[in-house]
Parts: sequence; C-alpha cells; structure tokens
Amino acid sequence: MTIHRLASLLPCLLLLISHAAYGQNYRILVSNDDGIDSPLLHTLQRVLTAIPDTEIVVSAPAVNQSGSSQSSISDPMRVKRLPTSGGLYGYSVDGRPADAVRFGLLELGREDPFDLVVSGINRGANVGDVSHLSGTVGAAMEAIYQGVPAIAVSQEVQGVDAAASARFVAELISRYKETGGPQGTALSINIPAGELRGVQVMPMGGSYLQFTGFELLEGQADDGLYQRQLSTVQSEDSGSDTYAYQQGYITITPLQFNWTDFDMLDEIRAWNLQPLN
Repeated sequence: MTIHRLASLLPCLLLLISHAAYGQNYRILVSNDDGIDSPLLHTLQRVLTAIPDTEIVVSAPAVNQSGSSQSSISDPMRVKRLPTSGGLYGYSVDGRPADAVRFGLLELGREDPFDLVVSGINRGANVGDVSHLSGTVGAAMEAIYQGVPAIAVSQEVQGVDAAASARFVAELISRYKETGGPQGTALSINIPAGELRGVQVMPMGGSYLQFTGFELLEGQADDGLYQRQLSTVQSEDSGSDTYAYQQGYITITPLQFNWTDFDMLDEIRAWNLQPLN
C-alpha cells in the first residue's frame, strides 16, 4: 500500500479508533427540504434510530423549502426544540435546508461532532439536471462544504415504500460506519416506483422535467399572478442517472462541488483576455 493511500485512509482510521476508544455512538444528523412535518422524514428517522450504536438528531426546515438548492437566509432564524413522548424528536429551523444542516453541524454538533448527514427522504426524484435545484441535494452538499460525509435520498412521489427506502439507506450507513464515509463527496440516491430492477451507480445527466412556460392565473400580463408550467419527458441519455431511474433502477450518484468545464480551460486561455483600463 502506498504512502498516498495510507494518508487518504487516515481520517477514516482515526474516526474508527476514536469511537472504539471512547465508546461513542455514531452520530447522524438528519434533514430534508420538505419540512419537519414530512411523513417521509419521520419514517427515515424511525428506521435509522434502530441502527445499533447510532444516535439520530433531526434538524430540518420548519416548512417546505423544495427547490431551494443550497441557498441560505441572512435574517435571524428561529429554532424550536421538538420533544416527543420518548424524548427529543429534533429541531425545527426557520430557514433553508442548508441552514438547518449548518445549524445542526455547527451548533448541535459543537461539543459532539456528527459523523454523517442524511438528507431526505424527498418526495420526488432528484436525478439529472433537477439535482441542481434540489434542496434535498443542497442540504447534503452543505454537509460536504462543512467537511462531513453526506447522503441525499429521494423517491418517486407515489408507489414507493418509504420504510424500504430508509432500510436501503441504513444498509449503506453500515458501510459508512466501517469506513468513515467518502470525504468531499455526497451520494445521491433515487428510488423509483414499481418493481425494482436493481441498483446502478451512474453519473448525473439528462432531465425528466421541462419548464414549458407560465400560465396567467389572474390580473394582466404586466401585473398578474403566474403559475409555472412543467412537463415530464423520457430521457434518451442512456449513460445517465435519469435514464437508469426511468428504467426502474435505484440510482446512486456521487456528487462533488467542482463544476469546472475542464475541456474549456485551454480554449478560454487562448482568447488572451486582458483587463480593461
């Protein structure tokens, strides 16, 4: 094994040693973008709580924040502690999904840091280009930004057993507990409806949603209330997560921050652009 490989494994080894030495639970912060009252969030929290030697803490937006990506608010946020008959359920954060994750990691995890962030279960797929809009994915990317491994999980709106989706995530978490989880990469999981054909690990690509325009609901064209219009389409990009998802496969896509188009770097450099006086 090379020195470089040993160095890359060091954070995971230290994590495992620290937990073993001090008997700490594996701590998971759970969030979403559908809001703290989402039944799918409750299902995920219940299933993950059953994982041995694992502590689950929920920090989620107070209301639905779908489509908010990794946006944040600048105003003060109200945070409410939500108890249950059995103790603490979690924290309601009056902000975006990324705000809820940031609060969880920096405040709730100040003394006892989290090992993993799980965002979901989202109501609706987040494959392909839609991922850039997703608050579910945005919450996971905020965790990566804060240096904590993350998983985003989404499923079809109808026809999916949310408990089965959560158990799939729990199985993946068991691997994370052994390895420490990948650093700087979030895994985006999408689970379709119907009979599942298997699991495919695919790059992000394609799109199943198209914005087709706006409908004027009331008022006039230059001063009115508009509703956006959407349509769903079948992806033709057979090498993408969108295509695999639409073919009935659970998709797993590793995501990172770097959006650089490396093929364009030399071309733009050749433009020899100079500052203007």
